Amino acid sequence: MSGAAVRIRDEIRADQAAIETVTEAAFRNAPHAGHTEQFIVNALRAAGKLSLSLVAEIDDEIVGHVAVSPVSISDGTPSWFGLGPISVVPRHQGHGIGSSLMNEALRRLRESGASGCVLVGNPAYYRRFGFRAEPNLVYPGLPPEYFQAIAFTSALPRGTVSYHEAFGATS
Repeated sequence: MSGAAVRIRDEIRADQAAIETVTEAAFRNAPHAGHTEQFIVNALRAAGKLSLSLVAEIDDEIVGHVAVSPVSISDGTPSWFGLGPISVVPRHQGHGIGSSLMNEALRRLRESGASGCVLVGNPAYYRRFGFRAEPNLVYPGLPPEYFQAIAFTSALPRGTVSYHEAFGATS
């Protein structure tokens, strides 16, 4: 990165094609990816379930994106959200853009009164943002260390977490 300033802002309608391109590029060579992440974002948007959709821009070019959507917890605890997918185009990865998107998304969730946030990802990366595997929060079919949570209140729910059906999108 040439030192140009990164600007984080809300998605606007005109950003949708660029977000799809960024998301596809970010996950294209990721071995752990389902390679459907861009379809998930589009399906969440179409269902009206993007609670937050933030883009990262450098010199008016979108180089990153993060999606946040509501999740359900089997114990009925309200106001929990799932973060992801989070995407940065490969040529800009490793320069703090993903961290900027994460920090802004978490800040906005806290300010909105959210109770907490979950995500699926590398524990070594997400630990620095306060995420931890929580034995009482379960996401079936995934090694427990990769399903992580951060509580914004003192109450940590207990139960199985479900994402919106848009996470099953394949096209």
